[in-house]
Amino acid sequence: MRKYLLLSLVCVGSSLLSVFIYSQFAQPSKVVWSHSGGETRLTGLVDKLFDSRSNSTFRSSSPTDFIEAAEVATPAVVNIRALIETGGNIWGGGALTGSSGSGVVVSPDGYIVTNHHVVEKSSDIKVTLADKRTYKAKLIGTDPSTDIALLKIEEQELPFVVFGNSDSVRVGEWVLAVGNPFNLESTVTAGIVSAKGRNINILSGAASIESFIQTDAAVNPGNSGGALVNTAGELIGVNTAIITESGSYEGYSFAIPSNLVKKVVRDLREYGITQRAYLGVGIQDLDSETARDLGLPNGEGVLINRVASEGAASDAGLQAGDVVIGVNDTHVRSTSELQEYVGRFRPGEAVQVDYWRGGKKLRSRITLKDVNNSTHIARAQGDELEDELGFALRNLTRDEQRKLRLQGVIVSSVRRASVVYDTNMQPGFIITSVNGKRIGTVNEAVEAMQSAYNNLSLDGYYEGESDLYSYRFKKKG
Repeated sequence: MRKYLLLSLVCVGSSLLSVFIYSQFAQPSKVVWSHSGGETRLTGLVDKLFDSRSNSTFRSSSPTDFIEAAEVATPAVVNIRALIETGGNIWGGGALTGSSGSGVVVSPDGYIVTNHHVVEKSSDIKVTLADKRTYKAKLIGTDPSTDIALLKIEEQELPFVVFGNSDSVRVGEWVLAVGNPFNLESTVTAGIVSAKGRNINILSGAASIESFIQTDAAVNPGNSGGALVNTAGELIGVNTAIITESGSYEGYSFAIPSNLVKKVVRDLREYGITQRAYLGVGIQDLDSETARDLGLPNGEGVLINRVASEGAASDAGLQAGDVVIGVNDTHVRSTSELQEYVGRFRPGEAVQVDYWRGGKKLRSRITLKDVNNSTHIARAQGDELEDELGFALRNLTRDEQRKLRLQGVIVSSVRRASVVYDTNMQPGFIITSVNGKRIGTVNEAVEAMQSAYNNLSLDGYYEGESDLYSYRFKKKG
């Protein structure tokens, strides 16, 4: 018994002695934040860890598997097959060709977002879901300036993805690209965000918006219109392009930011057309020499080189030579970023614009306008003849009028098995006259067709062709 008691006392004494020696000679490591010279750094234990080669491996704070994100996104990505009838004339003889791509279900009642170039000029659109159900889709509207199109299928309770905040996406962040490359069923690839605000000059027209998210996730033909999602499975972009010399993926892919997609989808769903807002200025990127001459600390910002009379910027007092450096407290570094930020608003909405003038930072509240310097919301027109004749019309934009040198209206869609479809008229046909009467707007075209007694003769042109086309048919009833 005395033996065990002595052993216990020795153990306790040894422990107490160890604690006493440690407290006298060893300094405990502390983890503190220190601030000096405008730079915050972590000292103490973390410094020792980084100095030690034996402690050089750390776990990433982000997930290194993407199972949950893939399980969320994959059921909501669809295959799109768009049929295009080409080579025909008023006597028929056209051939059907097809283009394929991907789309993303963004609401459970069947709204699907894809690329404009996937369904452009198509006469028949088929959508195949992840569970292999196939539907005929209706084209709600398209926006070539952002390469976005909105489709609708008649179904409920579909799996869908929610919009994430593309502004919060950071370079280096893991992302997944989900689509149908080479007509394979939903394929998931992973990569990181390589850059933001990329302009690669693939969209035509002065009003186009290119401020892409660049990734190194593998994107191939058929991925166009597919989903770019973060590791939470939220939609942060719609895949639209790759840079390639071979026709296949070579390391660079680009997606339209989800914040811009969301705005365009909302416009197309509510109005059938995009409500584009403009500052009413000509802009260019800064260079270091110009920035230095203006007294700016760096070359980030957008130089205004022209201010349109009666435009939004003119009303707010902005001048040529001003440098836009922020919109609604968001820093602006390039023309592509400024176009994207402004493109998220509608005419009549106001934004706070920070700009540099005379060595000072100024701020103005600007009420945005449309291309015609109006603050009114445009209403979709041209579908009044959809039920009776089977086609929808829209007005030509100013850029289209200038490029085509035509006054008229454009056929935006043609319904299969309709009166107009039987004439072999194609979407994209520009109507310049109805029964010999010149027309310049949708209202004029609709009025002329509705007032005609029975026979209709529509004359006009297709872009890139000099021949005049004439389509003649009888109204129903």
